[in-house]
Amino acid sequence: MSSSLIPATILTGFLGSGKTTLLKRVLSEAHGQKIAVIENEFGEENIDNDILVAETKEQIIQMSNGCVCCTIREDLRTTLAELAEKKRKGELDFERVVIETTGLADPGPVAQTFFMDDEIAGAYLLDSVLTLVDAKHAEDQLDTRLEARRQVGFADQIFISKTDLVAKDEVDALIHRLKHMNPRAPQQAVHFGEVPIAKVFDLKGFNLNAKLDIDPDFLNDDGHGHDHHHDHDHEHGEHCDHPHHHHHDDDVKSFVFRSKRAFNPAKLEDFLGAIVQVYGPKMLRYKGVLNMKGSDRKVVFQGVHQLMGSDLGPKWAPGEEKLSKMVFIGIDLPRDVFLQGLEQCLV
Repeated sequence: MSSSLIPATILTGFLGSGKTTLLKRVLSEAHGQKIAVIENEFGEENIDNDILVAETKEQIIQMSNGCVCCTIREDLRTTLAELAEKKRKGELDFERVVIETTGLADPGPVAQTFFMDDEIAGAYLLDSVLTLVDAKHAEDQLDTRLEARRQVGFADQIFISKTDLVAKDEVDALIHRLKHMNPRAPQQAVHFGEVPIAKVFDLKGFNLNAKLDIDPDFLNDDGHGHDHHHDHDHEHGEHCDHPHHHHHDDDVKSFVFRSKRAFNPAKLEDFLGAIVQVYGPKMLRYKGVLNMKGSDRKVVFQGVHQLMGSDLGPKWAPGEEKLSKMVFIGIDLPRDVFLQGLEQCLV
């Protein structure tokens, strides 16, 4: 059984963005999937009692459609371990787990739980971090709250709710702003958190072998050369000519490194190790497909904060251009230190 890991999804998002609507659908809709929902909060957004019998002493509640719901009283690790154990023993039947974090949480430590702990890593596969953004209040929340910006930086998929309550040019400006903060998360407008289940699960955001899905349009953003790593003084948005783009210098930013020269594996390992030691807490997500000297296979790497993993990917196809591509998303990361350092790790 060891190969059948339980997929886990982290659901995060601004207060009022529709997380509860999304969870209600997951918990009450007859989609034929048995899902365990872990609520990591006791806030005003708790799932209503019409779905849950909140008074129960039991921490784990079975739903009419076969889903399971539980609220965390101890830490997440204990709850996950307990759920996996009950599943192994046949006491609980569920196929996947959704963890809802509180509206103000940093999803980082939740994601790290899946990598740091051998017992959890042996039972679960972290599928993705989903972030719900409330279009009506996004400007204000992004301006005033680092947690909101972190949630965007962490996302594998962004759902924007309540776009129908906001003027189109405001939505466009928001999309553009989010894209600068996190180019690797696809964005989708949804109606009050109502999202087809197929768009929520099996996104493989943390799958090391998945293709590196940086939006290709972002990389050639209006020919500004956001990705030219030798253009050291260029910062995002400096000369964006989008008419409706209000200039926000968000502290959560992304940048891309690309090179056609191969990396020296030992140098790269030393450099990334050093950088993670210093900047790890500010590094939200980073991912790359690398061309390593001496390997005929792509090396795929990614990380969350201080935790970094790499894996051998497929072989470079005959005639395929061996291009290394890395994206870093973080809080006030010193772009030049990263780009110049990486440059020095090339063969």
